[in-house]
Amino acid sequence: MTENEKKLEQAKHRLEEAQMRDRVKERKARTHRLIVHGAALESMFPDTKEMSEEELKIYLSNLIKN
Repeated sequence: MTENEKKLEQAKHRLEEAQMRDRVKERKARTHRLIVHGAALESMFPDTKEMSEEELKIYLSNLIKN
């Protein structure tokens, strides 16, 4: 393997690592957002804490329609 090939492989690897870090950051940001939004929802509508996912969807759908 020539020096240029090694450098190219290293650059590809660094790019892949950077992309992986970005995906992890995006996933963590999404998880945080979902938790914060869910907490806000529960604080405004305490009855939703005991609802299933389907019940919650129906409840929110009915709120929007009214």
